[in-house]
Amino acid sequence: MSHSHSHAPGESHSHSHGPAQPQQPHKLEKCSTCDLDYISLNRLSKILAQNPNLKAPPPNNVISKNLSQAVNNTKEEGNVFYKLHKHKDALARYTMAASIAVQRPPWENNQFMREELSTVVSNRSASYCESNDFISALADAETVISIRRNWSKGHFRKAKALVGMGALSEAVEALQVGLAFEPNNAELGAFLVDVENMMSKPLPVS
Repeated sequence: MSHSHSHAPGESHSHSHGPAQPQQPHKLEKCSTCDLDYISLNRLSKILAQNPNLKAPPPNNVISKNLSQAVNNTKEEGNVFYKLHKHKDALARYTMAASIAVQRPPWENNQFMREELSTVVSNRSASYCESNDFISALADAETVISIRRNWSKGHFRKAKALVGMGALSEAVEALQVGLAFEPNNAELGAFLVDVENMMSKPLPVS
């Protein structure tokens, strides 16, 4: 059963001897006017209805192994296609893996989902880069950073995309942010040297 609420927007109250005016209800899962939000509750209700054998949500340290396996298997399929330079197929697998990852029920550990999802989206960013779709690669890198800011790979992917777009100074900034979280990260440090060397070279004369 889903939850919603009804009220008459802007209804004013006055004394009248006539029949009561019927309310004009609205049925919203989320209503900013009333400061009510049933979206999460309805999602939980739907999950429980689809799993009648689940009497109550398990502790949040219990992780769905079947879902984890589905995410990992789909991601690995993407990795195989990536190594074969079949990036259209790799992108499809990574997108599918991300879609599976976000299906975790709300009572499971959120941090686990964030790590799982960020890994898949990071791989997709790399595949976009190899496909020369640097805007999509940058968007995925920003997504990785937003959900797992202290992970070096998101900043590395962002720098890669920016280099592909010719934005070298912005790439340096992205790498420096990543190094602020992991000062000894060899991958970030080496790529920073590479980008700085690119910036020091004279521009070609047309």
